[in-house]
Amino acid sequence: MKTLPILDERATGIDVGSQKLHVSIAGDTPRVFGTMTQDVSMLINWLRDEGVRSVAMEATGVYWLYLYGALEAAGITVLVVNGRQVRNLPGRKTDMADCQWLATLHAHGLLHSGFVPPAAIRRLQDYLRLRQDHITMAASHVQHMQKALERMNIKFHAVISDLTGVSGLKVIEAILAGQRDPACLLTLCDVQIRKHKADRVKESLRGMWKDEHLFALRQAFEGWQFYQHQIAECDRAIEQVLHELSGPHRDDDPAASPAKPGGTHTPKIDGLHRMLLQLCGGNDPTQLPGLADYSLLLVIGEVGTDLSRWPSEKHFTAWTGLAPGAHQSGKRHGHQSRHRNRTGELFCHMARSLANSVDKALGGFYRRLKARRGGLIANKALARKLAALFWQTMVKGADYVEKGLRHYQARAAQSEQCVLRKLALKHGLALVPVKTMG
Repeated sequence: MKTLPILDERATGIDVGSQKLHVSIAGDTPRVFGTMTQDVSMLINWLRDEGVRSVAMEATGVYWLYLYGALEAAGITVLVVNGRQVRNLPGRKTDMADCQWLATLHAHGLLHSGFVPPAAIRRLQDYLRLRQDHITMAASHVQHMQKALERMNIKFHAVISDLTGVSGLKVIEAILAGQRDPACLLTLCDVQIRKHKADRVKESLRGMWKDEHLFALRQAFEGWQFYQHQIAECDRAIEQVLHELSGPHRDDDPAASPAKPGGTHTPKIDGLHRMLLQLCGGNDPTQLPGLADYSLLLVIGEVGTDLSRWPSEKHFTAWTGLAPGAHQSGKRHGHQSRHRNRTGELFCHMARSLANSVDKALGGFYRRLKARRGGLIANKALARKLAALFWQTMVKGADYVEKGLRHYQARAAQSEQCVLRKLALKHGLALVPVKTMG
């Protein structure tokens, strides 16, 4: 019986834990290291002395991140594999056996590394994810403010569109300063609110003022302000990283096209659009429907700008978890669900913004599919289309041309007529157009 060749005699497997690192070279007896910085330095020196060039380890929570960075800096190739794809032998589920099994599979070339962005993109990713956490925490404090107002039977937040807008914040600050007169509070609102909602606003500001609820409102407001300060600090850090990645600005840079506006959470960074286009090598992914500057920044923070690692858009959409999974065993063909990663979720959010568009072809695609298969499937299918278009723009420099909703509807009608003609021919019938009364 022919055995599998050993491609790397010094292939190493590491089972990463919170307190211990179990390391096996070529499947031999494992050696145990601690997780302190000094222990990691000892591990790297030992691997160098043993002539190790490549290491495989499982992606275990966040424990692998520091070790990956240390091994990468030491010039050792690291394969980060999905633990679900590494099948352990029955009865051998221990940390010692895990690292030996990883080393054995790696030595025979049976492991494939998952995608890990470059170090510079990982730095941007950390700032962006921390900023997202701050936005989430700030939103929870907004809910606490609304709860405190409800306890006092103040309906102000239900009358205006945004409690954290200019008018809402002025009214909240005045209430905390001791103002209780609805007419005086109304004067702090925007002129459009005073013009169209004056009576409703005054009635919504008549409540039962309780000290305990005012105390809760003050703490929630101060908590929201704190996270706004944290978000602003993240914006400055993100701006610094973008300056380093995009390089110096050139006056003749083609990235001088106007920015595509995003939502309320877009970072307040001067020249964000220009830096993103420089980072993309002159390609403009924001030409795609639903992809604003902030969305592009989040996607770059997850995948970087070099998408050539994925040979085609199908590989990329499969990695995001947006493409349907196929499973074949003999004559049996089936489907298996794919797990959507953060990038896939981002494209799903972009797809939702196109659901109600009145002039976009992709919006027509979403509504047509939704009528047949439901909203969830339509959203995922549209997100897959956006991900494929993003790959084509970044890798091939393709330009997206919006042909409009009418063009899409005409193409869809042609497809339906083609199907009808085939069915009519199959049953020996003929299609007769109906003349409409003008």
